[in-house]
Parts: sequence; structure tokens; C-alpha cells
Amino acid sequence: MSTPGAEPVESGESVAQEVDLAHVTRVLTTGEMAITGRLTNASNATLYGTVTLDGVTLECVHKPVAGERPLWDFPNGTLAAREVAAYELSQATGWRIVPPTVMREGPWGPGMCQLWIDTPDDDDHELLALLPEDFDQDPDDAAARWRPVLSVELGDGRPAVLAHKADERLRRIAAFDAVVNNADRKGGHLLVGTADPGHVYGIDHGLTFNVDDKLRTLLWGFSDEPLGDEVREVLERLDGAIASGELGGRLAELLDAGEVAATRERIRELLRTDRIPGPEGRRRPVPWPPF
Repeated sequence: MSTPGAEPVESGESVAQEVDLAHVTRVLTTGEMAITGRLTNASNATLYGTVTLDGVTLECVHKPVAGERPLWDFPNGTLAAREVAAYELSQATGWRIVPPTVMREGPWGPGMCQLWIDTPDDDDHELLALLPEDFDQDPDDAAARWRPVLSVELGDGRPAVLAHKADERLRRIAAFDAVVNNADRKGGHLLVGTADPGHVYGIDHGLTFNVDDKLRTLLWGFSDEPLGDEVREVLERLDGAIASGELGGRLAELLDAGEVAATRERIRELLRTDRIPGPEGRRRPVPWPPF
């Protein structure tokens, strides 16, 4: 994340990061909001603008509750709170997957406000790719660098494979999505930020925390892998934080009791199976459109 007008924070300076995060959160929450545009390809009202406080201006995304499209499987008017809940849980993991996100009043009433993430213009940070059907025979060992997700057909009729990088940053997001029950992990919801080189963010978490299994993602390449020590440690910490800590109280302010309980149940099931879940048995395992 970056704050225009502020000195950059080195990644190793954890105390400075906390101060910077607190400042960003304060600007997002109480800064004067100005809407300058709308993202027209979003299914719900997704507005682009700025928030300004004490001479500091941040670019932001604002999603007002009033602009949420009714859904049959999510209670009306709850998507903004789910985005904030995903941020709170993300912060508790220590992985910083979700950009700073708050609930606040805007020009059309309450909604979520999230720090805008600038992304590079080049393809050097590509996280997903369409590869030849026989990519696993690549002499450059592409099979070790990419994980297949879907067999697809290109516009000219040639077969191909949609794959994502075999990248620990994406593996963490896959585990995070399993916890929050993300029903919409599209390719365009994965961003490599320019202000925080190499860090991968996940955005658009309105379709999360359902009590029913809704997991839909393009990160199935990690399916059935062992969680690993780091993920297990994070999940064990989350379980305790939801049960007795500040995280549980914060989630209870944003979600209903059944959704908070279901989140803890998913964490415990992941710990029990010790595996990243896979698409088997899911009626719609991939979001549409995928990008």
C-alpha cells in the first residue's frame, strides 16, 4: 500500500508498517470522499474516487450498499460488510491479502471503501496464463512453474490449458479463500501491486462467508496438497482468535452468528484434513466469467 505524500515504508519495518496502516485506515474512514468514475464491468455498483484528510489523498474503490444487486443465495445488503470481514480476517492471518478496507458513509449512504491498488502495465508479473496442451513436456520445466486448472479451446480451435503460477503467494490465497468460502475468485481479482513490489493482493470479497459451501476459484492447482507448517500455524491462530479474541468480536459485528460459526468450522475441517480443498463434488467449481 502507499500513501501519496508520505515516505515509503520498508518491508522490514513492522512498526512503521503498522503506523502507516493506521494512517491509511484513518484516511479511508474519515477522509472527504470524491467519486470520479464507475467501473462499468462490475455486477454491483463499484465506484472509483479519492478520499482526502489533512492534505493526504488516497485513491479508493467505494461500493455502496444501495448499489448491491439482490442475490438469491446471499442476504440483501450484506456484501459490503462481507468485504470488510474478509479484510479483518486477512489481517489476522498476517498475509495482507486484502487491501485496507473499511465501512463508511459515502454519497449514496453506507458502503465499503477500499484502498485502490495500482498494478504494473507489463506482463512480467503474470499470475495466470493460457499454455499449450502439452506444456508439461516443456524442456524449461514449465510443469514446475505452472499448475493446470482447466482445459480450454482457443478461438482458432486449438486446445490449451488455463494455468496459474505454482507460487506460494497464490497458495496462501487459496487457503484464505477456503476459510472465507470465496464464491468468486476470478483471475482479475488477483493483483500484483506496484507500491509493494512482489506482493499479491486479492480483491472483490463480497461473495464470501456463506454458511453453504460456495467455493469457486481459479486456484484449484493446489488441490489436495498438504497445508504445510505455515498455513497450519495461521489456521490454528485464526481458530483461537475467532473463539476468544478480538477477531471473533469484529466478525460478529459484520456477519451473522451462523456465518461466524461456519467460518470456524471450515478452519477446523481444513486442520482435520490437512489438505487444500479441491473441486471434486462441486457443481460449479469455477467462477463465470473466469476473468
